[in-house]
Amino acid sequence: MQQSLNPWITRPATADGAEMATPEAHVPPAAVISAPLRGMVEPDAADRLGRRTVSGSAALWVTGAHGGSGESRTADLIGGARVTGHCWPVLQDGRIPRVLLVCRADMRGLTAAQSALTQWASGAAPAVDLLGLAILADAPGKTPKPLRDFAAIVGGEPPASGPCPGSKPGDTETPPPRRRPASTNASSLT
Repeated sequence: MQQSLNPWITRPATADGAEMATPEAHVPPAAVISAPLRGMVEPDAADRLGRRTVSGSAALWVTGAHGGSGESRTADLIGGARVTGHCWPVLQDGRIPRVLLVCRADMRGLTAAQSALTQWASGAAPAVDLLGLAILADAPGKTPKPLRDFAAIVGGEPPASGPCPGSKPGDTETPPPRRRPASTNASSLT
């Protein structure tokens, strides 16, 4: 039987009608920056996060990329986490702190996160174990496509990033106080 040389047909049909198995195309792994890069240009001094020597210990240090980023709210939700006050933490004992960078999903927040991540990737930040970037919702409803696209670009820099499910936009008030254990009463505290 004569087969046509149609350019739109990508493979010839088999005689018995069964499809041939096509080899899967190789997809390279996603590029992840896990350590500072040589030759990366650091951001302008006005766009950099400061350094702060912190005392004590924490399982995780939460660093806000900008004011209103939600770092204290995030630290309250994660057990053993402490805030750094919008600065890169430097531990007094010389250990390398584990850091989660936090920003809001608006243009100001994503731009501040991009600058902080560029500072880290250029080696201008102190030695930290950057775990990733948490992007918190800034308004109710769906994030506009241009911001989603920009978040995907910014989120490509850290080892891990993404939106935080359940983050409530406009949540600027302090969280409710934690409940006391049943054995504690108010008169024993005074």
